[in-house]
Amino acid sequence: MGVKSAERVLEIFELLKDYPEGLTSKEISVRLGYAGSSTFGLVKTLSEQGYLWEDEQKRYMLGARLIQLGAYASSFLDINKVAGQPLKKLMEKLQETVFMAVLSGEEIVYVAKVDNYRSISTNARLGGHKPIYCTGLGKTFLTFLPKEERDEIISRIKFAPITPNTITNREKLYEQLEIFEKQGYAIDNEEIEVGLWCASAPVFGSAGKMEAAVSVSGPTARMLGNKEEIVLELLKVTRELSKQLGYSGETK
Repeated sequence: MGVKSAERVLEIFELLKDYPEGLTSKEISVRLGYAGSSTFGLVKTLSEQGYLWEDEQKRYMLGARLIQLGAYASSFLDINKVAGQPLKKLMEKLQETVFMAVLSGEEIVYVAKVDNYRSISTNARLGGHKPIYCTGLGKTFLTFLPKEERDEIISRIKFAPITPNTITNREKLYEQLEIFEKQGYAIDNEEIEVGLWCASAPVFGSAGKMEAAVSVSGPTARMLGNKEEIVLELLKVTRELSKQLGYSGETK
């Protein structure tokens, strides 16, 4: 999509927010001064992707996908506001790199990263996406999301080996998730990057649903040598964050 098309999409969103009853493609083109054919192509594509909703009278209004994205954005802001200082303290306590991520389809998105001077080189970056099935953060979501949602996500995963340790089939993934659920945290043992081990735990919101995952990552040997303290401090922080977000202990 070119810059001009992207600008037009945003202008369509801005226009439709003022018309909850919707507008036809022709009405949108007239109000924005666009050619009718190009407007129709844009709104049709946006409708097919769920960003707009088309009713029986061929009127378009803002769609459910935008509501979902807005909810994600709102939760990111709330979580980042609450999590900043605790994540920094976790890094200072353990002297390892700390990440926080949220879920986006079959991937996780990094929304916070607190580096340590001992950090090993990693290609994880703020705003970056990683597969859900081979990261500790992703597997935390798969462990603690509602079963129906988890199974639906796993059914869509296209497994691919990223390192020699990457799990590449659903059966082994489910076996791992069962263990993770019992112990209360997930791990990534060199599945996304060779030489990197991480532990990850869930953060729940007031509605009882998992909102984010927090991980501690570092060189495999060093992490395993300090595994008990790492897990203890990680769970302490994620439980405190969940409490600050209004979590009462009831999951959904």
